[in-house]
Amino acid sequence: MDARPMIAEVAWLAAGLAAGTLHFALLRWNAALYGRAGGIGGAVALQLLRLAVLGGVLAVIATYGALPLLLAALGVVAARPVVVRLMAPAP
Repeated sequence: MDARPMIAEVAWLAAGLAAGTLHFALLRWNAALYGRAGGIGGAVALQLLRLAVLGGVLAVIATYGALPLLLAALGVVAARPVVVRLMAPAP
């Protein structure tokens, strides 16, 4: 069995995990900007930037095919609970 395709699949999953981690880690900062008085402009700008970067990364990955896109999207979805758990306030 050739290991090269498996390495490529893991790389697409890792790319999705990295993009998802960045996207959801910036979500906490984004929420803080929305809560700050007078921070609506920066909050909206960061929100648009977060979505544009994630969409751009997934769009570029989609040019490689459906399987890479699905694996990257799985990585994004898998990153969410991990980031939310790590960034949760201490009890």
